[in-house]
Amino acid sequence: MSTAEEISAHSDRPDRSPTHQSEQPARFGSTARILHWAMAVSIVAMLFLGALLVGSLGNYDRVLVLHQTVGVIVVVLAVVRIGNRLRAAPPPQLPSIGRPERLVAGVSEALMYVLFVAQPLVGWALASASGIPIRLVGGILLPALVPENAPLYHLLREVHTVLAYALLVVFTAHMCAVLAHTLVLRDRLLSRMTFQLRRGGPD
Repeated sequence: MSTAEEISAHSDRPDRSPTHQSEQPARFGSTARILHWAMAVSIVAMLFLGALLVGSLGNYDRVLVLHQTVGVIVVVLAVVRIGNRLRAAPPPQLPSIGRPERLVAGVSEALMYVLFVAQPLVGWALASASGIPIRLVGGILLPALVPENAPLYHLLREVHTVLAYALLVVFTAHMCAVLAHTLVLRDRLLSRMTFQLRRGGPD
């Protein structure tokens, strides 16, 4: 393995250095943390733009392009994140997280990954069934996943709405759980996914 490959592989491993063990829990690797926050911002943007579509009038086409673009970004990030998760094992769970909570966290995490991929793909199929060109920022056109079909469009619209609410609920529950650990239990759970600046150099 070359020096560059060794550095890259090391950056994806959980940080378990002695200094960090004495100050805070072992953190996720740099790649996992970058993907985590990129996903978080993209999910919030996708849900926000989706909500704007419901009440937008004059800016509907522009908002739709942004919504579809962010949806594609979410799918790409989700696939990359899943691949990184399979390649680099996460750090061990904190002692403050009991077995029942670990089970719930595992199920909710798996559900989030499914929704990260399913929601944008259903939206893509929804736009295809409506007959509206799927246009991204920069004028990029995506191929239709399904032929134009009015009954299918109405069905996919309902599914897309249900998945959006499900994603919102799971995403909110995840944030509430992290805040509870951070503000109530004070077990530094959030620090596993944060970037901290050191006096001796970058994170």
